[in-house]
Amino acid sequence: MKPGPLAQIAACSLLLLGTHAFAAEPAYLDDRSSPEALVRSLYNAVNRKEYARAYSYFATPPAETPDAYAKGYETTENVDVLTGAASEEGAAGSIFYSLPVAIQAQEAGGEERVFAGCYTFRFVQPGVQTTPYTPLMIESGTLQPADAPLADALPESCGEGAPVPGDALLQRAQRLFDTVYDGVCAGDLGTEEEPESHMIRFNYDYDPPDAPQREVRLFRFLCDRAAYNETHVYLLAGENDEILPLRFAVPDLDIRYEDGDSEKRVEEMRIIGFVTEDQLVNSDFDPETLTLTTREKWRGVGDASSSGQWIFRLGAFSLVRYDVDASYDGEINPETVLDYATGP
Repeated sequence: MKPGPLAQIAACSLLLLGTHAFAAEPAYLDDRSSPEALVRSLYNAVNRKEYARAYSYFATPPAETPDAYAKGYETTENVDVLTGAASEEGAAGSIFYSLPVAIQAQEAGGEERVFAGCYTFRFVQPGVQTTPYTPLMIESGTLQPADAPLADALPESCGEGAPVPGDALLQRAQRLFDTVYDGVCAGDLGTEEEPESHMIRFNYDYDPPDAPQREVRLFRFLCDRAAYNETHVYLLAGENDEILPLRFAVPDLDIRYEDGDSEKRVEEMRIIGFVTEDQLVNSDFDPETLTLTTREKWRGVGDASSSGQWIFRLGAFSLVRYDVDASYDGEINPETVLDYATGP
């Protein structure tokens, strides 16, 4: 079982991107949401022999061409990497990071060599960019041979900025939210409400009965707020700390009113398919039941509305109930159009 997102010791996390015990190729990882994630992605590309991808992570590449860069790894079979706590400094629309890094390279002949030093990064705020968009990039990396084991070789700090405080995974989620939903969500709401965070433990149906529980982490961000509704978006950090925005299945409804007038009686309401949405209205997550619920008011008095219920099971959210009150009659009388939550 892989460690959960919070299985870290102090500010350091040992990130084994390859393994000497197994010949299997490591799973693909391409994550620019934080300096730590970008370094993981860099050496993931090296371990998968995807040198053009590794080369692309540098703003100023350390070699003239991808082929020249690849030549530096021609005898390297695997690289393990250890990172410390990043420090950051802001300057004119950009954030500069410094990150302590130590690596252990296993050569084809079995020799293992350790290098240590610092990587620097630049993140240009999405709101000030035009096209082509520039993601978080490695500005430079300086690693020197180290006569010490990997864990002992890691520098204590890099750069003059203050260490990034607190919850590193939450900070990565915040940066991903800022990037993905820039221009979609109301940017000034980010300081009004702290993101919610929930640890979810579960097992797949193929896990042995005595297997330890797996861990993922759910983040809820306030996206927008109107007179009587507010919307949230959700991000999920998986077992390998990869963070992805979530989308939720909702019914696509055909609602027919008497004389085609929505102020009159509902003649028919049926599901004609399903769509997915990444913004949920007036949502709430119950960590005890692993249930996410919503209730969207179609107008302020709340007599017309829709509400949904999703349960987290086997690693994903499943839609289990959906109620709709499609009549604008002043009465709150929803009709259940889908119900997998109630037993027979």
